[in-house]
Amino acid sequence: MSAALKSNQKGLLLVFAAALFMSIGGLCVKMIPWQALSINSFRSLLSVVVLLAFARLSHHRLRLSPGVLLGGLAVFGATTLYTVANKMTTAGNAVLLQFTAPIFVILFSWLVFREKPHRRDIVACLCVFGGGCCFFLDSLGSGRLAGDVVAVIAGVSYCWVFMMNKLPGADPLCSAILGHGLGGLVGLPSLVQESQFTPTALTCGVLLGVVQMGLAY
Repeated sequence: MSAALKSNQKGLLLVFAAALFMSIGGLCVKMIPWQALSINSFRSLLSVVVLLAFARLSHHRLRLSPGVLLGGLAVFGATTLYTVANKMTTAGNAVLLQFTAPIFVILFSWLVFREKPHRRDIVACLCVFGGGCCFFLDSLGSGRLAGDVVAVIAGVSYCWVFMMNKLPGADPLCSAILGHGLGGLVGLPSLVQESQFTPTALTCGVLLGVVQMGLAY
């Protein structure tokens, strides 16, 4: 087996693992009886601890640059809006609509970085777009439409998480630490007002912060 093929297989496995970790998020958010910003704050603070420990162990130097700042805002937007969407619509809708991100990756790569998309990329995006439209049609009159819209906006933020390496002075790890730090601070006033710190809530919060977010990035 060639080195290139092994590398491709490893990449596919990593993408699958990241998708799996991300997908458990909807279930965990639904099982925590807190406000969305409280959930995001709790898991983001845990993620910061995990990521800082990884940075220290790997001797990764922390820095701030325009690329790191923009990437951090993308991480903050993706995680916060995803959590909010989970409370406003079904977990399945929130997860799947956030994964409209490839559409926006292709769109912004073309508009911002002048990277012309391949035909197969356009076909794939049309399929994703068609599937997304079905979610919106199903949500009309169900009270979930606003949540589905928030999930798509989370997808816009998520696309910039994928494109962090294209930003000037990019450093994905520093951006992840900054984004989760912002999420932890923004939701902290809401978190300290919560009262239902049940074993289930804490377990799901740890899964979100350590397993889902810490490992996904």
